[in-house]
Amino acid sequence: MTRIYWHDAALHHITPPGHPERVARAEAVKARLGKIEGLDWHEAPIADRGEVLRCHPEHYVTRIEAAVPASDYVSLDADTHMSPGSLEAAMRAVGGCGSAVDAVLAGDAKTAFVAMRPPGHHAETETAMGFCLFGTAAIAAKRALDEHGLTRVAVLDFDVHHGNGTQDLLWSEERTLFCSSHQMPLYPGSGATHETGAFDNVLNAPLAPMTGGKEMRRAWGDIILPAVDDFAPELIIVSAGFDAHAADPLANLNWLEDDFAWVTRAISEVANAHCGGRVVSTLEGGYDLDALAASVAAHVDVLKEQG
Repeated sequence: MTRIYWHDAALHHITPPGHPERVARAEAVKARLGKIEGLDWHEAPIADRGEVLRCHPEHYVTRIEAAVPASDYVSLDADTHMSPGSLEAAMRAVGGCGSAVDAVLAGDAKTAFVAMRPPGHHAETETAMGFCLFGTAAIAAKRALDEHGLTRVAVLDFDVHHGNGTQDLLWSEERTLFCSSHQMPLYPGSGATHETGAFDNVLNAPLAPMTGGKEMRRAWGDIILPAVDDFAPELIIVSAGFDAHAADPLANLNWLEDDFAWVTRAISEVANAHCGGRVVSTLEGGYDLDALAASVAAHVDVLKEQG
């Protein structure tokens, strides 16, 4: 059975009017997932502060805590904002991912999807950016390694934007493999093929603007998935961004719902081969509400088939 981690705190991270990473994203995702029968819904708990410290230094966490406004919102940079509810939302995203890792590794679920915001894959070691405060997927990977004794965790990212934060946080972690497909050129400007990590543990597969599912399937089938297969992960964590959809306003790839289903199924096949099908997925981008909801449903439908 696939677990869904959710908390209404996702609705209390408020961004400025017109901002693409808005409350309506969480509302659309929750509403669409609510139409899928047989999902196992769980509350995303608030993470212990020590969870965030697995990847981010104390002074950074303290700075983010101190930035929480009493009302309205504050801007950490031109794209990244905090309202009074933002810290709790981010901590519950981290907590949901940690609980998902625990449940999947305990055998309580085979797959899990964390339907929380803000996203996390742009948050670098000491820098909030790209709508992200904490490196949710990277923190979950470190939990699996340090609390559960795993030795090989793969973090796979199909968001249209490169997961520079996850790459930064896991760059020197030889027990992980970070793989990303993403549009290039595009924000944040990282993700070139020569960026390979301190232990050849990073693999980037850039995609040209205006390319679609055919090119994506080639990149994943010929480059990323063989590397994951060779790595033989004991757990796969997915940074599931849905902004590569043709309808998304922030980028220029042309994926459709079937492409998200395809890449999810391909990831699941590798998971079935090496780690008993164990996949933990966490929401990243996706800014056209209809496309986001439909693509999340396609993704979770495949996860549900596995578990």
